[in-house]
Amino acid sequence: MADVRQPPLPVGLIGLGKHGERYLTHLRSDVPELRLAAVSRRDAARGRARAAELGVAFHADPEDLIADAAVRAVIAVVPPIEHARIVAAAAREGKPLLIEKPFAMTVHDGVVQRDALAARGVPCMVAHTLRFSPVVRELRARLDLVGRPSQMVLGQSFEPSRLGWLDDPAHSGGGNILHTGVHMFDLLRHLTGGEVESVSCTTERVTTRKTEDSFTASMAASLGDGGPKLLAAVAGSRATRSRYGEVRVIGESAQLFADHVHGQVVLIEDRRETVLARLADAPTVLAVLREFAAVATGAAAPSITPDDGLAAVAIAEACYRSAASGRRVPVWPLEGS
Repeated sequence: MADVRQPPLPVGLIGLGKHGERYLTHLRSDVPELRLAAVSRRDAARGRARAAELGVAFHADPEDLIADAAVRAVIAVVPPIEHARIVAAAAREGKPLLIEKPFAMTVHDGVVQRDALAARGVPCMVAHTLRFSPVVRELRARLDLVGRPSQMVLGQSFEPSRLGWLDDPAHSGGGNILHTGVHMFDLLRHLTGGEVESVSCTTERVTTRKTEDSFTASMAASLGDGGPKLLAAVAGSRATRSRYGEVRVIGESAQLFADHVHGQVVLIEDRRETVLARLADAPTVLAVLREFAAVATGAAAPSITPDDGLAAVAIAEACYRSAASGRRVPVWPLEGS
């Protein structure tokens, strides 16, 4: 029988920082459907040197990489201040795009980006990588055990970031809420199918100077079935030397507790705890790239769309408005939704 496998799709990688190198490692070794053809990095000298090591083209300007005829799809792993022009260029060139979260700096920017992609029919996948955690996948598969959910508790803690730009709001757009909190906001929607309607949020700077590294928020979400609102408590910290990643779903029948950092899923019924799974960590970036390979070749639609990325940014924006005003605020409905 003839070999009908397609040659690997040539892709361009924008961003070669710590996270970009994770993508690069998997592109080179683990995703045969994709082939690295070009890279771009803000530090041109280091970018050229890395491109020479890899034997690929280098473009100092990301838009030149996207316009490169040798590049058929684009992966962007850069600060969100770069997203608007990268999305605009990908839409203009008609090239499938995988873009890291947060999808946009603001809701307004995100709407413009989403609409530009939609107008040209360009597939775009937003890398909310936590959806691909083995723990999150196991938890989602077990949700029927709790019945209709009424409450959620989500929390993440990390070490202080070493990225200097992250504490510069002009460059980052925000702190922990926008850059880590969006993971939890996305999980709330992903696990419940609900939409957050209102938010009350408090922030603090523990080790940072200009952006928040600690926040807590209470949220009310509609599940779309006419029943009671789902209430959620969300907390994030980048000011500790410890890590955890809690997701707790409380329903009418039972509750599920999971920790995607420590790799377990537990069912709680009455006062009994049953460990449903203990799971080893797995590279979520690899899972994202494997799905994007199918998206970029037209074999599948993205499971995480610009609308999903935009919804997480809208919740983050509401958190900032609440923290500034000291009041509970609505999450503004997305334009064009």
